[in-house]
Amino acid sequence: MKALTHTDFQFPGRKSLYHGKVRDVYTIEGNVLVMVATDRISAFDVVLPEGIPFKGQILNTIAQHFLNATRDIVPNWLVASPDPCVSVGLACAPYKVEMVIRGYLCGHAWREYKAGKRLLCGVEMPDGMKENDRFPTPIITPSTKASEGHDEDISREEIIRQGLVSEAEYSQLEHYTRALFQRGTEMAASQGLILADTKYEFGNLDGQIYLIDEIHTPDSSRYFYADGYAERQTQGQAQKQLSKEFVREWLMENGFQGKDGQRVPVMTPTVVEGISRRYIELFEKITGATFEPASGDIDQRILANVKDCLASLER
Repeated sequence: MKALTHTDFQFPGRKSLYHGKVRDVYTIEGNVLVMVATDRISAFDVVLPEGIPFKGQILNTIAQHFLNATRDIVPNWLVASPDPCVSVGLACAPYKVEMVIRGYLCGHAWREYKAGKRLLCGVEMPDGMKENDRFPTPIITPSTKASEGHDEDISREEIIRQGLVSEAEYSQLEHYTRALFQRGTEMAASQGLILADTKYEFGNLDGQIYLIDEIHTPDSSRYFYADGYAERQTQGQAQKQLSKEFVREWLMENGFQGKDGQRVPVMTPTVVEGISRRYIELFEKITGATFEPASGDIDQRILANVKDCLASLER
């Protein structure tokens, strides 16, 4: 099982290449982006040393599934899907904030709550909550979009004060975020899941707001199994999750949280294979489809498929 951990494709019309934590983004002449979902995996804003076979295909396919299912809510950047690991779309100017929305008290929000904080990104969290309890109403807790290092929590007021997004645009982003989360919640429920939290990224092209990047994937979202959720909460048990949280938990158990001086634990072939199996489980449970690994040499396949796609877009 070969993992795709680095790309440097010479696509026709290539203008620039940006290596993100997980995706490699190629800017092509004509305001086109080619986004290659690699098998890199990150946690605590650190790219881990080993790639996870099939992870790129899984994330890319899930993202396309939800982008196509939410076009009636907000326009999105996706134009074509020429390869299981590739999305091609519009090059938008990204807003420098991530719109994080939380329906349940878990993850980063719970860690802040457990430390005694009741204000997150300027939003008040009620007293008396337990880990994984449902918020009375989903809360939006934005973060800055860092090009390097850790993203930072930020309030609505500070976003507007700094001029990162205008007040009118931010109101629209909030509206889209709530509508997308509601749709994601409904689609998750149809698969016996609870969408606990997620994040959205938006961009602007010619004055129009577009949804960009991935949505509702296990890298950007946290799911609980609906079956047994209430019983587990009543009994004070951990929720059965469908997310990348299991990777973070493994890292924390082995003494790593991305802090200075900490070293990433050794990722043995057994660990890598186990993570790959979990991602396949995620795909099948979230989409309801059977996972079919793409065949052939990954690099040659992607190059050929993207070339054909770009040629068709020119016609």
